[in-house]
Amino acid sequence: MMKKVAAGIIVSNGKVLLTRRADGEKQAGRWEFPGGKIENGETPQQCLERELLEELGVTIRAGDMIMENEHLYSHGPIKLLALRAEIVEGAISLSVHDRADWVPVEQLESYDLAPADVPIAQTLREIFSDTVK
Repeated sequence: MMKKVAAGIIVSNGKVLLTRRADGEKQAGRWEFPGGKIENGETPQQCLERELLEELGVTIRAGDMIMENEHLYSHGPIKLLALRAEIVEGAISLSVHDRADWVPVEQLESYDLAPADVPIAQTLREIFSDTVK
């Protein structure tokens, strides 16, 4: 059964939000675009708004999908849907993560990303290198 996961691509001042999974979490120590599992009956946007409120304490507005990526982890396959998002209220507070960084797009791939997030970082670099000179 393919698990669907929504990930937020939150851009501010040309930098993208990355969060690092805390010890004891799946993919501990790896960086990711924050998000979580899409529940039955939930749109990817609803999922992202719920997950980022739960995990980061921020109210976001989720937008269009940038891309999707399938990855086979040892615990099973996931489909990661990367959505544009913006923080509309609140300050980031960490729970399942131990760090949050605002990262210039061209530096995303230098972080130890969760494998499913790597193609998203590559795509973002391509998108932004075309638009931001």
